[in-house]
Amino acid sequence: MANLTPPLFLPIHPENQAPMAKYMRDQFHFLGVKAGERRALLRPLRLQSHQLTPQELQAWLAFYYQQPYREYQYVAIDLAQANVRHMTPAHYQWCYRQITVTPWWDSVNAWRKVLAAYILTHDCLQQVGPVHLRATDKWVRRVGITLQLGWKERTDSQYLQTAILANQGDEDFFIQKAIGWALRDYSKVNPEWVRTFVANHALSALAQREGCKYL
Repeated sequence: MANLTPPLFLPIHPENQAPMAKYMRDQFHFLGVKAGERRALLRPLRLQSHQLTPQELQAWLAFYYQQPYREYQYVAIDLAQANVRHMTPAHYQWCYRQITVTPWWDSVNAWRKVLAAYILTHDCLQQVGPVHLRATDKWVRRVGITLQLGWKERTDSQYLQTAILANQGDEDFFIQKAIGWALRDYSKVNPEWVRTFVANHALSALAQREGCKYL
């Protein structure tokens, strides 16, 4: 039976704390645990998490994400990713709300992977994707634009077009980067669609440059 109390299991490496914080513009506190070590230490807990009930899993995710150190927020995201197939709609909504909690590109990109995996598993892009695109928060919209990264032939080009056109006027760097990223990824499987789209729409220099990188 799973231990229902989530442990605080990461060590402190003082020599890494300042450099890691600086890399994130000193927005967050770090223990100094690098990704490889964190994932290795998390491995037994990932296995244990598969035995949790939906309510227990939710409690674990919330516990880790509210910790003051960034690495524990990564732990919460890692555990969510490891349990996508066991996630309920309530879990999805909770993960969605975390996009705007202490947001920066690291956590936002990681939450995108979780949400996208859930959407692909449940084939619900048309139901939940547009909610991202209508959001006022740029990070939520960034996730909406990039939801289909890596979907290859399963990419819904109509959704992609809607996502880009809804955000092409936003000059924010992270939004324009997301547009380019989404186009570049899709160009790997449908380059002609991307060429035509870029030719027929006024995109920022950044989005166009990123989107056409492989063309």
